[in-house]
Formats: sequence, C-alpha cells, structure tokens
Amino acid sequence: MQQEIRHKMTVKNLNTNEYGSYYQPYIDICGNMELLEGLEYNLIETCEFLKSIPSGKYEYSYDKGKWTIKELVQHLIDTERIFTYRALRFARNDSTELPGYDENKYVPQSKAYHREFTDLIEEFNIVRKSTVSLFKSFNDEMLMRSGKANNYEMSARAMAFIITGHCKHHCKVIKERYL
Repeated sequence: MQQEIRHKMTVKNLNTNEYGSYYQPYIDICGNMELLEGLEYNLIETCEFLKSIPSGKYEYSYDKGKWTIKELVQHLIDTERIFTYRALRFARNDSTELPGYDENKYVPQSKAYHREFTDLIEEFNIVRKSTVSLFKSFNDEMLMRSGKANNYEMSARAMAFIITGHCKHHCKVIKERYL
C-alpha cells in the first residue's frame, strides 16, 4: 500500500515551504509528474537525448566561460549525488544543517573533458538508478521529513522533483544553446 501512495505523489502535492524559492524553476518544469515515475522516465529521456548528441558537440561551449556538454553532464551527475545525499539525510531525520556547494568550482575539478562521453552517460545512468532505488526505499513519512540545505528548508520528496527538474532544465539548455 505504501508504494502505491508514493507513486501517486506529484508536484501538486508539494507545499512551497518544502523547498526554497531558488528551486521553483526546477519544480515548475516537472509539470505534474509523479515522484518515482518522473525519476524513471527522466532517466530514459535523458539518456536517449544524450546519446543523440553529435560527437562533434561534446566539447562545444556556446560562449567563452560556459561549460561544454561534457561538463554539463558531469554537473548533472555531481548535483544528483549531492541532492540525493541531502534527501537521504532528511529522510533519516538528520537535523544537521547541510552546506551548499559551488558548482562553478566543481566543474573544472571534474576534468570532464578527459572523459569519454559514453562513460559520462553510463555514470549518469548508474547514479539515477541508485537515486530511484533510494527513493523507492522511503516510505511516506520519510519522504515528508525535511532538513535545511543551502540555507533552505527542504523535504526529501521535494528533492526528487528538484533532481528531475534540474536535469530537464539542463537538457533544455543543451537543446537551445548547444545544438
């Protein structure tokens, strides 16, 4: 029964006090997706999209100082790991305030330009499957638990929608500015 309820959690079930206003665009881009179904479908659509990118574009940047597509994919992976860790801490009722992170410092340190694009896609796939597995393990009470990260009060369930919305946002950016 619990799993059926979780499958029915949608963006519309979120309250605005479950996430910071900074994350509103990521929530909005999700439409009215269901929590687990959205994470799983987004995995499929993202991997298919990434595999369709021409190889000549992997190291392309649309402007000086902007990330390459490889770096964007690495950013998706890093951010998902951080956001999933936050969700885990919240779900386990850990009240320790979590810091933010500076993605602009992470990207150069990732050395994504040295990586094979297929390896980045595979890593994204593995990380997302792990994310889905973690969220499947949470019951409703755990999903409703919250904590503070990056100075924002956030619920574990909001993190699932933010993860998906963040990914959708960056895929849209790639389509509009890189291809």
